[in-house]
Amino acid sequence: MGTRNHQIKVNQLSRLLIYILGHRPDEFGLVPDLDGFVVYKELIQAIHEEPGWSYVRRSHINEVLLGKNRPLFQPEENRIRVLERRWRLDFDDAARSPGRPRGKFSYGQDMDSRQKPPKILYIPVRRRAHPVVMEKGLKSSEGRYLALSAEEDMALRIGKRRDQKPVLLEIMAWDAEKEGVLLYPFGNLFLTNQIPAKYISGPPVSKEVLERRSDGGTREERVRPVASNLTPGTFSLDIARDTGRFQKTKGKKRKGWKEEARNLRKRKGR
Repeated sequence: MGTRNHQIKVNQLSRLLIYILGHRPDEFGLVPDLDGFVVYKELIQAIHEEPGWSYVRRSHINEVLLGKNRPLFQPEENRIRVLERRWRLDFDDAARSPGRPRGKFSYGQDMDSRQKPPKILYIPVRRRAHPVVMEKGLKSSEGRYLALSAEEDMALRIGKRRDQKPVLLEIMAWDAEKEGVLLYPFGNLFLTNQIPAKYISGPPVSKEVLERRSDGGTREERVRPVASNLTPGTFSLDIARDTGRFQKTKGKKRKGWKEEARNLRKRKGR
């Protein structure tokens, strides 16, 4: 009986993986790469968010890959994909066409027939990145895309995978598109390479983060060289700096210039 129940769980996980990777990755806040691969870590995080699936580990996925549905999957070292996918991404077409992007993501539909994005989209950021994003905007890393959601809950779900308390930012999607920012639809998500700061709004930076940044700036100011008013040929004594040069250090004594010169003369005399 136990063996049968175990096999039922394996089959259920197999069906779930096929649906996530091959049908609707966007429903789980996942964005595969252009070849359809999803990193195991992100996949398992998304599965854990589903009721009743928090037990799943990499070993459980390996069991699926040893079963009858093995030919449906292609695993690699740290990622996996299904070979038959109902969706397709084509950013090359989008980059070549003017105006609204013409890349394709479909369950059999061309992007030209897609619905216009909502006026406001949401994206999560880590707390420590919040002040930088508000100042400089968002830019995706190479080979990846920023994932924007029309739903706050989905944006927070994605954000909590990297920060327990992510900061939720609003993106003025219509204004951004008018200015040439390409938003690629991906099911219920929208993907983009970058978002200028002027289209981003959100809560003020927390006092804790501001204080941390202020402390960092203070430390930088302490070590930053101060402009000198000394005349050429003179020098100043920095007690904090110069005193340390004469303090004993642990470990082997560092060779002085005289000893190094003697060694050099010995080598030349050989």
